[in-house]
Amino acid sequence: MKIVKRPILHLNLKDTHKEPWFDMVYNLVKKEEYREIKPFWNRIFSSNIKIKGKYYHPTDVIICFSNGYSKTRRQFFIECKGLKVAEGKKEWGAKPGEQYHTLILGDILN
Repeated sequence: MKIVKRPILHLNLKDTHKEPWFDMVYNLVKKEEYREIKPFWNRIFSSNIKIKGKYYHPTDVIICFSNGYSKTRRQFFIECKGLKVAEGKKEWGAKPGEQYHTLILGDILN
């Protein structure tokens, strides 16, 4: 699958000794990424994903995950297989019983 000419959603993940989210996604252990149901994320996620003012179907979007904000941070691209509002899994960082914007992750692209 080509990355070129596809909209890219940039998201940051933070790895800590307690919560290795970046590595879990990169190693395809964590299959979903969660964002809170809050005004900021509500503007980006609906049934589609808003990137640079335009809405795209989730399966048309590539996600670029970054580990933090430094210039030398690790990054990778991954397929977005879908988007839904659902309860997240505690082992993947969600609070039990809470609903999230849930990105369904596919294969690594680079």
